[in-house]
Amino acid sequence: MKCVFCGGKVVKSKVTFTYEEDDKHLIIEHVPAEVCKRCGEKMYSPEVTDELLRFARNEFKPARKIEVPVYDFAANQ
Repeated sequence: MKCVFCGGKVVKSKVTFTYEEDDKHLIIEHVPAEVCKRCGEKMYSPEVTDELLRFARNEFKPARKIEVPVYDFAANQ
């Protein structure tokens, strides 16, 4: 299969999916995807996409929680 964006070779892989909307941030590990070896674009099957939407709707309990520091670039100018 070829990447729909750059035409590069696509390989099956497990990736970390990140999602951000307003103040909501999700990190979902071990997600099956097809990844372009040239440009790095990640493509998900319709079934995987449906599952990712379920994570976004908080239908699952997190495996763990992490604390992440947040910096403001503009405040240091």
